[in-house]
Amino acid sequence: MSGRDTILARIKAATAGARGEAEERLAARPRGPRPARAAGDPLERFAAEARAAGSTVAGPVPPEDVPAEIAEWLVGENLPARLAASPDPALDRYPWSSRPLLTLERRRAEPEDRVALTPCFAGVAETGTLAMLSGPERPVTLNFLPEAHIALVRTRDLVGAYEDLWERVREAGDPPRTVNLITGPSRSADIGQELRMGAHGPRRLHIVLVDDEQTENIDDGQVENIDDDGLPEGSDDG
Repeated sequence: MSGRDTILARIKAATAGARGEAEERLAARPRGPRPARAAGDPLERFAAEARAAGSTVAGPVPPEDVPAEIAEWLVGENLPARLAASPDPALDRYPWSSRPLLTLERRRAEPEDRVALTPCFAGVAETGTLAMLSGPERPVTLNFLPEAHIALVRTRDLVGAYEDLWERVREAGDPPRTVNLITGPSRSADIGQELRMGAHGPRRLHIVLVDDEQTENIDDGQVENIDDDGLPEGSDDG
């Protein structure tokens, strides 16, 4: 045995106990302390923090009212009723045909798109943050490319703290390539300390809280599934 091997063997023997303790802790995943601001009603906290960050928040509304809420917001913001919408089946539960002027194109975002519509994996109450997981049916371009982003957040998916969020991500199975944490619309004051909206993403973020405890799919008609530029089966996020 060389001198190097001897040294490494001694280090391994000396740290064997500590390694076991670390492995036990990782396996047990004990809950750490949560910030005080994450306590209380997650719905009330989430809505307040999201508005403080510059988002607009509607609801909670029942799922059958989601198309009407979106249509009214688009009219108020003078935005088109053509939406680049996530291919995620989570959007299939809403009755889009109740608002025939709304057109949902289920695909990744393109540079000319003005409005994106996505579901949301979770909302973090302590900061009013959206947690968006990437995947073949959840293109990340929808979160950042259009000038306006409409996010649907089920009230059951609100969590108090980031620690709770990461527990949900682990429980969901294999981790995604990307977890985007979005707090309010995009902004920057890097140049001349002058705040500019839409610097790195949407200048408007509209969150619709959905109370869907009893929801089944109450589908639809007015949906176009568009896949020309590729969201083939097994493809990754785009």
